[in-house]
Amino acid sequence: MRFRKIHGAGNDFVLLTDLAPADKREWPKEAERLCARRTGVGADGLVISSLVSDEPTVLEVDCFNADGSVATMCGNALRCSAWAAHRDHGFSEMRLRMAGVMHDARVTDDSVWVTAEVGVMDPRRVQTVINGKLTWFDSVHTGTEHVVAIVDDVDAIDAVTVGRLIRHHAALAPLGTNVNFVQPFGDQALKIRTYERGVEAETLSCGSGAVAAVVIARMRGLVGPRSVTVHNRASEPLTVRSHSSRPKQTQWVGGPVTNTFEGVLA
Repeated sequence: MRFRKIHGAGNDFVLLTDLAPADKREWPKEAERLCARRTGVGADGLVISSLVSDEPTVLEVDCFNADGSVATMCGNALRCSAWAAHRDHGFSEMRLRMAGVMHDARVTDDSVWVTAEVGVMDPRRVQTVINGKLTWFDSVHTGTEHVVAIVDDVDAIDAVTVGRLIRHHAALAPLGTNVNFVQPFGDQALKIRTYERGVEAETLSCGSGAVAAVVIARMRGLVGPRSVTVHNRASEPLTVRSHSSRPKQTQWVGGPVTNTFEGVLA
């Protein structure tokens, strides 16, 4: 079974494409095995992408977090799947279905773009004290659960300790949430750090988290309606912009994808 080790702006995956329909492995367990940093390939998640139609072009994409849980939305996993479909089949525009939700995708010379659907926003959902300062987290659903705190300096945050605390906050039970710390950074730009549920660690980048950060920052009047650059821990920024025909409902998130290496799994 051939695989790609691939990352979208630092968010890395083991990517399997066009598997035989009869391959019915226990993918949650495989995700735990393959994503282990010391004993497996090492990744934030396992992604399985299958072409189900070429006219129109539709791919079914399943994403399992490093702990074996299912991701209902992973923007960077979708972007990596779109990159692979472009590389393998020449598709530049396609639709990707993840957890029953359809996403548009476009591959350009220097970026891969996918759509994320924005759901309910709930300002001031939970609060905690960070570095002696009372801090509120707003929640927003961008295909999966996210909370966002606007902070003065993301680099001063203990993202793992605070992220784990908020991820398991009683007010967000039973599902928990992904946790984002966001700092305004110049004109139409943000800096972000994300603690990801399912990975249970800080990741270098999060596509749905970048969308959540921009949506909340716009709600707070910190950025305008134009495209926003989101600077992450990988120093490979993502760009978030509104969909032209449904700007309040749908956002595009785009940025680089890198195919690190390929191999064969035993």
